[in-house]
Amino acid sequence: MIGVQGQALLARFSLLKPLVEQMVISEAIAQVEVSQEQLEQARHGLLHQRGFDGMAQWSELLETLGRSEEEVLERLRHSIRRRSLMRKRFAAKAEARFLERKNELDQVVYSLLRLKNSFLARELYLQIESGESNFADLAKRYAEGPERNTNGIVGPVSLTQAHPVLVEKLRVAQPGVLLEPFRISDWWLVVRLERYSPATFTDEVSDQMCQEMFDLWVDEETAASLNQLAPETSAPEATSAFTDFSVSR
Repeated sequence: MIGVQGQALLARFSLLKPLVEQMVISEAIAQVEVSQEQLEQARHGLLHQRGFDGMAQWSELLETLGRSEEEVLERLRHSIRRRSLMRKRFAAKAEARFLERKNELDQVVYSLLRLKNSFLARELYLQIESGESNFADLAKRYAEGPERNTNGIVGPVSLTQAHPVLVEKLRVAQPGVLLEPFRISDWWLVVRLERYSPATFTDEVSDQMCQEMFDLWVDEETAASLNQLAPETSAPEATSAFTDFSVSR
């Protein structure tokens, strides 16, 4: 166990929560078995991720990482155990969570012009609508937001990342149809939906849902553990040892 003064020191430098979080995870996955086949697959995956061709270059990978073989293998085992536990505990609930969050996971690509001047917004809208000009050229020349650097293209992004007014317009828009200028706060927007990609429940998305639920569970367990430690870390004798290190403000 961490001593009272040790807890106070960790809390002082915002290190207590990350430490408790890692302890919660380590305890949860401790009994999860890792097969040799899983470990070999993980080794091959790491090699591929780092741009190596195969196991013949394993020693080169270790040198690149600057770690011993046992350190790397233990990290791989930790990752395998963590994913195995996530799948075991939460896979059955993954699709239900996906359905709850589907609107947040849907993605869009759209063209955008953000302008302060309503008359200019209308003029550029008419130029695009008539085919006289294209979105990319006008964005580079007139856009007053970050889209100026991307030829007016935004995305692919989650639909819910946009302003609620824009979200509602994109939800009902038809791809390729230019929307008439509309106002959001101090801006006038000219928008065209390019692509709408509804989220589907794939293996990758299932893993994402499991990861989210696992993270929530870890947060809850960490909070519970910190609450148990709180009386100890807030005790007067736990903080008095650091009086000499106080900083005047």
